[in-house]
Formats: sequence, structure tokens, C-alpha cells
Amino acid sequence: MTSTSTTIASRGSSRGSAPSSSRASTRIRRNSSCCSSGGGRPAATSGSRGSRTFASGFRPIEWTGDGTATSCMRADIIRRIIGAYDDPIVRAYCWARFLVLRQRFLDEIGQYLPESGPVLDVGCGFGLFSLYYAATGTGRFVRGIDVNGRRIAMARRAAARLTIDNVAYEEADARNFKGDGEVVAAYMLDIVHHIPPDTVPPLLGRLHGCLPPGGVLLVKDVDTRPAPKRWFTWTLDKLMAPATPVRYWSADELGAALRAAGFEVRRHAMLDFLPYPHILYIATKRP
Repeated sequence: MTSTSTTIASRGSSRGSAPSSSRASTRIRRNSSCCSSGGGRPAATSGSRGSRTFASGFRPIEWTGDGTATSCMRADIIRRIIGAYDDPIVRAYCWARFLVLRQRFLDEIGQYLPESGPVLDVGCGFGLFSLYYAATGTGRFVRGIDVNGRRIAMARRAAARLTIDNVAYEEADARNFKGDGEVVAAYMLDIVHHIPPDTVPPLLGRLHGCLPPGGVLLVKDVDTRPAPKRWFTWTLDKLMAPATPVRYWSADELGAALRAAGFEVRRHAMLDFLPYPHILYIATKRP
């Protein structure tokens, strides 16, 4: 597949333990094979912001002078992301997802993402979190993949309405992800417990293959302990997606799978007043 390159200037060093970036520009292959699988249909949302039309009363995201969202703008960004979806059922789902993974948690996760370069969102769904991370880090180019074509179409439409140009979406099955290109980081938010267990180790291996040395894979999922929190989460998972299988991994089990794929693994405790056993794995590719 022929690649189309876009240069995005780095804004300086990355946050947290994410790979550092110098002032040199980062090359991003918008249609690279890294983010494609057989039958995938990539589509960037780039284009002139001034040429777009929006629904009556809809206000696109405005930016600060350097193109970044300040902390006081982030809650408003979430509200406007939710407002970019017309379907009331989808909008209710968006509210629920942002309640479970609200701004504080998204920023806890986001501190480990680099500020610039190509980032992969595996199992992006309607594009909620890729839109958030693209809007709050405009030096990134976030590519989301999901098996559901309807959700991908809605994610593309939301990105266009919000005039977020540093994001693109592709219909692709994460279980068939080839990972034969390179991204600086990737993440999966509440994805692992929804895919067949035997497909998880190969997927982690493919993601390891597409990262550079020092590249980071963030996996936010659900622990199996304590049991009451696990059952609470299972009940909500089945209410939101009754036909989707659910299989939670223990912290030791998923940590071992990440290490077997070649990652160094740290855990980040995500304490919540709601009864969710959140756990975040920061998996770094060994040099």
C-alpha cells in the first residue's frame, strides 16, 4: 500500500514515561500498513476547517494559541464530543462511558502518551477517547480501528463536526491486526476482556512489533479482584452489550501475557468511588 506522509512538528519532550521526542519533526504515515488489516478502509478526517458546515447551534472545538487544550477546557471538550453524536441512544452511551472513564482517569492514562507522533487506538468504538486524546494533544495523530463499521462512520462524522484533523478511523478487526509498521504508542481501553482469550497473546505480540524501542502500550482493563467489584462490572458490561462475551483477566495473568510479548510492565492503580476494579498496565517495549 502506498503511504501518504504528513509532517507534524514536535512540541518538546513527552510526559511521564512515554518515549521522548526531540524538536525534530515526526513523520506520520497516514495510510501505513501499521494501522491496517485485510479489508480495512482507512480514512483521515483532514480538510479545511472553514469549509465545513455544522448542525444548527453546534460549536466546534476552539483551540488555544499553541493548539493545545488547557486543563480548564477539558471538561468542555468532553461535553462537546458527546454533543457531536445525533443519535440519543449513542449519546447516552457516550455519557455512560465518560462517567466510567471520566476526565480524571483519561488524564491519568494520557500522562503516559507522547505529546507528538502517531498513536493507535485499538477498539476505538465511536471514537470517544481518540477524539479526546487528539483534542488534548494536537501534536499527536491518533488512528482508531474498530470492527464495527457503523461506529467507525459515526466517529468520522464526529471528528469532522468537531474539526479535529489529527485523527483518522479505519474499519478493521483488532484480532487480525498485522502490526507491521510503527507507531510511537498504542492503547486499549476496556478491550481485552471483550475479545477471545486465545487471541490476546498474538495481538499483544503484534502491537509489540509495531512499537519502537521504548514505545509504550497502555492497557486499561478490569481486575478480577475484589469479587464484588468484578460482578458489578460484569453486570454493567452485560447490560450495555448483552451479546458480547466477557472474560476478565487477573492482574498477574495479563501482566504475564504482556511480559511474554516482550514488554516491561508496570501497574497504575486507578482508585474509584464507583465499584469498578480498574487497572492500568504501562507496557514499555524493551530497548
